[in-house]
Amino acid sequence: MTTLAEPFTVSFVLRALLGGVLLAAVCALTGVWVIARGMTFLGEAMSHGMLPGVAIASIVGGNLVIGAAVSAFAMAAGVNALRDSREFGRDTSIGLFFVGMLSVGVIVVSHSRSFATDLTAFLFGDVLAIRTGDLLLLAGAGVLVAVIAAVFHRPFLALTFDPRKARTLGLRPDLANLVMMALLTITMAVAFSVVGTLLAFGMLIAPSAAAMLVTRRLPAVMLTSFLIGSAATVLGLWISWFAATAAGATIAATAVGIFFVILGARRLTTASPRATSLPRKGNQ
Repeated sequence: MTTLAEPFTVSFVLRALLGGVLLAAVCALTGVWVIARGMTFLGEAMSHGMLPGVAIASIVGGNLVIGAAVSAFAMAAGVNALRDSREFGRDTSIGLFFVGMLSVGVIVVSHSRSFATDLTAFLFGDVLAIRTGDLLLLAGAGVLVAVIAAVFHRPFLALTFDPRKARTLGLRPDLANLVMMALLTITMAVAFSVVGTLLAFGMLIAPSAAAMLVTRRLPAVMLTSFLIGSAATVLGLWISWFAATAAGATIAATAVGIFFVILGARRLTTASPRATSLPRKGNQ
């Protein structure tokens, strides 16, 4: 048992564990809405669309989180403005902004000799390098996201399932949509700055998707998502320690693995002999 618990006796692993749990809490409050509204591709695109803001903020000596948030929100606003276009679908506009923002970011980086942020760190991060200030940032983001999610729960719910009814009930779906974009922006910008975009997006999607296989009530889904994300953090850090693999990527892969385990178990338990066998001709 001492050997198994060895990783969690090290201070930087304990900080990574706490950071992962806090990240799981933040992403659980946001990821459920992202999946329910079919915004997964937008979340992935935003995770890379933050690069121009990060690059510019680094060059001018500004705050990287603010730069990432501004860039991500600009991208979300652009996609939202084109969401009702008749010429192309919403996924096309997301793809265009994704490529455009990422290209601008790479151009800015390639023309700057003073760019201080490593692109590898931007994409993959280093969860084992989490500091006390990062933990405070995640905790603050968690409180802010929790307040927003609580205040706008009814408008978010109405917007997700019936936008027209939300309008008739006076819940202002346009404002709710804008706030939901802001919620996603805050989550991705803060998470990226601490753990990188890979783990940030992985924790945003995989635990919530897995939780939706277990329960359908939104509060229960959020709680289950948090528990799955926390479990993925513990197991991922443990595997990373003994297998000598990248911690952030291992946690993300573990979260995805948990999703497929739950999916497989769900299909096995819901399958029946009648559903899996062809009807006999004589009984038709």
